[in-house]
Order: sequence, then C-alpha cells, then structure tokens
Amino acid sequence: MQIKDIIEEIERFAPLNYQESYDNCGLQVGNPEWQTNKVLLSLDCTEEIVEEAIALECNFIIVHHPLLFKGLKSITGKNYVERTILKAIQNNIAIYAAHTNMDNVLGGVNNKIADKLNLINRKILQPTHGNLFKLHTYIPIQDFEKVRDALFFAGAGNIGNYSECGFSWEGDGTFKPKENTNPYIGDPGGKREEVKEKKLEIILPKFLKNKILSTLFSVHPYEEVAYGFVQLENENQTIGAGMIGDLKMPTDTLDFLKTIKTNMQTDCIRYTKIHKKTIQKVAVCGGSGSFLLPHAIRQKADIFITGDFKYHEFFDAENKIIIADIGHYESEQFTIEIFSEIIKNKFRNFATLFTKHKTNPINYF
Repeated sequence: MQIKDIIEEIERFAPLNYQESYDNCGLQVGNPEWQTNKVLLSLDCTEEIVEEAIALECNFIIVHHPLLFKGLKSITGKNYVERTILKAIQNNIAIYAAHTNMDNVLGGVNNKIADKLNLINRKILQPTHGNLFKLHTYIPIQDFEKVRDALFFAGAGNIGNYSECGFSWEGDGTFKPKENTNPYIGDPGGKREEVKEKKLEIILPKFLKNKILSTLFSVHPYEEVAYGFVQLENENQTIGAGMIGDLKMPTDTLDFLKTIKTNMQTDCIRYTKIHKKTIQKVAVCGGSGSFLLPHAIRQKADIFITGDFKYHEFFDAENKIIIADIGHYESEQFTIEIFSEIIKNKFRNFATLFTKHKTNPINYF
C-alpha cells in the first residue's frame, strides 16, 4: 500500500481546507508514493518517536500536532524540530499531521472527548460560516433525475441532518450551435434550438467543489454546461470549534470532576469555583479552547472542559459556568484512536501502532 492511500482516507474524513489559517497540516516529510505496511500513531513527533518508528521498522508516522508550523531557513540540528526532521529523512520515514482539520470536523477530536464522557445530544459549539456553496445549473428535463442523483451520490445536497436537498423549476432554454460543435439536439451550424429544461440548485461544502464539478461534467448531456456557485451564509453544523452535549442525567459536580479525571486520564484538573451542585450540559474543546468560553456560556453549559486557560481567563467564568482545565495533551491524547479507526475502517489488515511514549512536555509533581 502507498502512503498516499492512507492520507486520502484521512483527508476524506478531515479535509485539509478545514484547517485554520495559521496551521500546517498534511504530509511534512517523505514521499506519498512510498510503500508502507504499518503506521505509528502519536500526538506529537519528536526524536524519540522517530527512534521508536525505526525500532519497529515502520516508515510512516501520523501525528495530531504538526512538526513544522513555519518555514525553516536551515536544517542543521540546532533544535528538536530540525533534529527530528533530519532523523526522519536519514531513515526514509514519512511524517503526516492532521491538526485543526481534525479538530473542526464533527467526528473529530471533540467528538472523541464526548465519547469518553458519554455525552448525548452532541453538536458543534461554534459552527463555521462561509464554507457552504450553492451550485446552480440547467438540465434537459429527460436527463434531470440522472444528473441530480449523480450529484447527490457525489456528496452534494447535505444540510445538517438532512441529505439530498435541492430545488428546481422548469423553463425554456435556447441555443444556436455554431460550426464544429456537437450539439445535444440539432445540427452544427444549424438553426436556434429550444429545449425544456430544469434549473437545479443544490448545496455543497467548499471542499467538494472540484469533485461535484467533475461529476456534473461527466453526466451532463450538454457539450457546454452552464453553471455557477453562490457562497451561502448558513452555519455549517458539521464543521467548527468545540462541542456541546448532555449527560444522560444530572450528576453531582464533584463526582463528575472525578469522572473527568479518570476517563480523560489526567493527573490534574484546574477548575473554578463550584457554584452548581450538579452538572448536565457539558461543553468541550480539545487543546487550547479559552476562546470558546463565551459560546459555552451563551449556550448555558454547566461546565467547560478544555486546556491552556491563563490565570486571568478563569475570572471570566463569573459564576456562570465552571471551567475545568485538564491540560492540552490530556484533552487531545485520544486523537490517535481516531486515526486508527479511520484507517481500520478502510484497510482492515493494515497495522496501526500506538506509540508507547508520552510526548507531553509538562509533568506534574
């Protein structure tokens, strides 16, 4: 199997254009054409992880946190990033990262936290805007269902929990074929023709535009297909930051903090004043999620679980919500389970290895 086959499956789940502007996801070291028969999964890539891959005779590492966030002007081994890159290159080991694109998809990092905490009624805490588009095109009536159904099959027409959503109306289309054409009806250089058509409008996510266009061109009967895209203002309920859900029943606050510590395997929880006896609505965000605190409060969450809160940011809870900072690494450590699930669902006999090293740079005493 080639490395690009694994990458394609991950990016089908978490498309690269869902990453944040500051991020650098994708293949960072290596050649996508390389053959591979197993992958080492880790939250971070360090020299220790590359050495583990070498010992396991594994030439492919998948991580959550990119090793390369910005450009390098030299690679001399002066820091851990450069040393890790050098070691990987010297041993023909590829490194791939899926970071904020994996954070932002509905089934990604935050959904894994929700799994660990047994949350129900889950939804994105801060859905995105501007990445939904509407395709409009014109189709002869007798070919309408064939074209529309092909676009649905390619992934168009999904809105929230609904699929195969579209709108159409009938009209008359006209065209006059010039010489050297291959018209749908009529003759090259012939008279003006009139066709009963339907205009189709159908929604799609930005990352599918090329695939949808390719499908449209392959099934549409016209030699020249008229089409256009309009950017929509709708929230994309399947893409965004954080997640919010419910416990099946109200739970004593201290008991729930114990559940968090156990299920999220954290040595320390920093939390604000306990002003509520019970918890039921829970907001979560893997990594650094303090920017989502206003959204968690607005949606009346009882507790917000994330990492990397600064001292003064804890005051912003203002007895409206409990903040539980479990640590950056701790909140994202189970991301490697997502990678494994994606790969195993497609390639059942492919070996996915979990690192035995804890890459968390923070220790607790």
